[in-house]
Amino acid sequence: MAEAKYEARLKTLYKDSYKAELKKELKLDNINQVPELDKIIVSSGVGKKRDDKRFVETVQLTLTKITGQALTSRKAKKSIAQFKIRKGMGDPIGYLTTLRGDKMYEFADRLINVALPHVRDFHGVSRKSFDANGNYSLGIKEQTIFPEISFEDAAVLHGVEITFVIKNGTPEGSAKLLEKFGMPFEKEAK
Repeated sequence: MAEAKYEARLKTLYKDSYKAELKKELKLDNINQVPELDKIIVSSGVGKKRDDKRFVETVQLTLTKITGQALTSRKAKKSIAQFKIRKGMGDPIGYLTTLRGDKMYEFADRLINVALPHVRDFHGVSRKSFDANGNYSLGIKEQTIFPEISFEDAAVLHGVEITFVIKNGTPEGSAKLLEKFGMPFEKEAK
């Protein structure tokens, strides 16, 4: 008996309906011009607290739990005297992981439908966080909004940065794609 291949919910919705709808809404000539989620980068910096072993371990544990993947450490790209950081210094100043495929769509689904509604006094995410290529960046102040994080893991609070890298993206097209996925953008003032 052949085992059925599992596919993430958002990925199936994108392929079956959202892609055609976006082509029509954006008035594109070719289906290959439609914006598509390429990867999601989840990262967190340790900055000044890079010498605090407990803080660094918490950041590593948190990112591993919420993404389900191993992390990559990042060293300083340039020297910053104010933070006592030298280019290429020994200690990592941050950690990141890149999600692709089904894991990427599952993470996006959990973020949009489970984690973001847990943000205190939430009025939506900013529409101003798109870059010229249509990639979207989102900063979260506390990692506690993710259901994978237990009370013990939340003893040390830190932020998480999430970047949606979108292929064939423009700021308008990428916004439409993320709206289809259910991203709760803040309402524009009238």
